Amino acid sequence: MSNNYLDLYNNFIRLTTNKTLYTGLKRQDTFSDRLIFFLIHFAFFLKAYKSPENTKILQKIYDFIFRQLELSIREIGYGDQSINKKMKDYINLFHSIISEIHFWDNLDRRLKIEKISIFLNNFDEIEYLVDYFEDFRQNLLKKTFNSYLKSVSKR
Repeated sequence: MSNNYLDLYNNFIRLTTNKTLYTGLKRQDTFSDRLIFFLIHFAFFLKAYKSPENTKILQKIYDFIFRQLELSIREIGYGDQSINKKMKDYINLFHSIISEIHFWDNLDRRLKIEKISIFLNNFDEIEYLVDYFEDFRQNLLKKTFNSYLKSVSKR
């Protein structure tokens, strides 16, 4: 099953590297920008599939995803002490994202723009990003958890 997790991780990476996401960025994109997009995608994924029957597998996916992020940071060249601090920062950022999108379904467009702007404040086209993440969320909801995992699998 961990191969499915790797496929899932790679799918989030692929979504994160979608060039249209960066069209409204006021500067050259950075690792941090891409990581924020990655974490927002992952947060919507967890929100869409959170249920008592999925708890254990979602925890395994969460652990796997953050382990992969740690490995990516190591590849960039950060030292052990820096990695621990960075990972703590990224996990805190992720939990902030989760907190801000928790009631996404009940928010009006203006509030959705405010929530996304918290994390993507260097973007001019926040409305586009709100639409993008709403479409992403809707696409997640159209699939069952197992079918989503299988659809990102390379089998």
